[in-house]
Amino acid sequence: MEKVSLFSRAVPAVLFIVALLIVDQITKIAVDHYLPLQEPVHLLPVLALYRTYNTGVAFSMFDEMPGYLIVGLRLAIVAFVTWLWLKTPTSRWIAHLGFALVIAGAFGNLIDRFLYGHVIDFVLFHIGTSWSFAVFNLADSFITVGAVLIGFDEIFGSTEKSQ
Repeated sequence: MEKVSLFSRAVPAVLFIVALLIVDQITKIAVDHYLPLQEPVHLLPVLALYRTYNTGVAFSMFDEMPGYLIVGLRLAIVAFVTWLWLKTPTSRWIAHLGFALVIAGAFGNLIDRFLYGHVIDFVLFHIGTSWSFAVFNLADSFITVGAVLIGFDEIFGSTEKSQ
């Protein structure tokens, strides 16, 4: 009998995704109301809060692309990840956690796109003024961590084939 992981079940997965969406949206609302626009608020020598608006996709790529194409792309990704989630054996909990994180992040940024016409980014890693990583948000972090977990599970996880 195959072991069923927590996030392979619909109700816990949806509740987890909704909880992540709430945290993501509350954080972005607070950032939008309390952080100055494009002025760093230094927390550590390598970390600052820096409110900016992203009209493209990850790392501001395709910022000239029409919004409806970006929304369509994100919805296609969510549909594909959902399909993968359903095809993955229920015992592969790391992959299922990763799928939930990716979907939560994609929906978090979709909500921004629908509400504001852009995504609110605010986390900036930097080294002095000579180097900085792209500004990102919690939803982006969910997507990144989720993708890493899915990749980790694919490389090191179960040897079971998809159902």
